[in-house]
Formats: sequence, C-alpha cells, structure tokens
Amino acid sequence: MIHEYVEAAMGKAHYEIINNTEPYYGEISLCRGVWATGKTLEECRGRLRDVLEGWILLRIQRGLRIPSIKGYTVEPLKKVLV
Repeated sequence: MIHEYVEAAMGKAHYEIINNTEPYYGEISLCRGVWATGKTLEECRGRLRDVLEGWILLRIQRGLRIPSIKGYTVEPLKKVLV
C-alpha cells in the first residue's frame, strides 16, 4: 500500500535546475512541504523519496490526512484493543 503510494507520488514530482550549490530541485506539490535538492538529478530523486517517506510516517503518527494520488491512499492506523 505505501510502496504504491510512494511510486504514484514520485510520478507527480516536478524537477528544475536552480542557482545553488545543489542545482537540482524537486518537489511534490500534492504533498505540502515535500521537497529536496541534490548535486545530480538522481541524488535529488533519492532525497525526495526519503523526504516523502518521512512525511508519510509523520502524518500517520499525528493522524493527519494524506491526500489521494492517482487513486492511491494511505489510511490512518486504527487502535486495536487487546
């Protein structure tokens, strides 16, 4: 479930070259605050994936909504009484 969501979100990533020591910039606008930079496009993509995964886990932990992307969703965990 999360793997498919990450792949769908990465497919929505936008990249550009900026005037910086790490000139590659990438963001996923559907996931507010998810962005990264890198010295190469591949480094930027790897960092962006890491940021996205951390963003998903943080939102799950805090019970925050995660937007649907290409029909993929990540639902909050439900408490299980033992």
